[in-house]
Amino acid sequence: MSKQQDLLQGTLEMLILKSISLEPMHGYGILIRIQQLSQERLQIQQGSLYPALYRLEYRGLIKAEWGESENNRKAKYYKLTAEGRRQLKLETENWNRLSAGVVGVLNAEPEKS
Repeated sequence: MSKQQDLLQGTLEMLILKSISLEPMHGYGILIRIQQLSQERLQIQQGSLYPALYRLEYRGLIKAEWGESENNRKAKYYKLTAEGRRQLKLETENWNRLSAGVVGVLNAEPEKS
């Protein structure tokens, strides 16, 4: 897996953790929440979301429980574990450092002679 894919995968996982930190929700709800919070700038495909949810659950960062959706359908609801909260905090701090560095580079002005 390339570094670019690692960055994108890690970013998606961070966004998922943040979304369910606000309240437990099912997979489709997570897609909608990310879209809403990003003001429609980010749209996650189900083909990317569900493998990420499985990875997060496998790593013990989220826990899934069966429940009933607003459409009276059986759905898996995801919530953060204590380890997931710690991981979200760490990833958020790392993301903020990285994005501040990128902004610093992008805002650089040519030196005046």
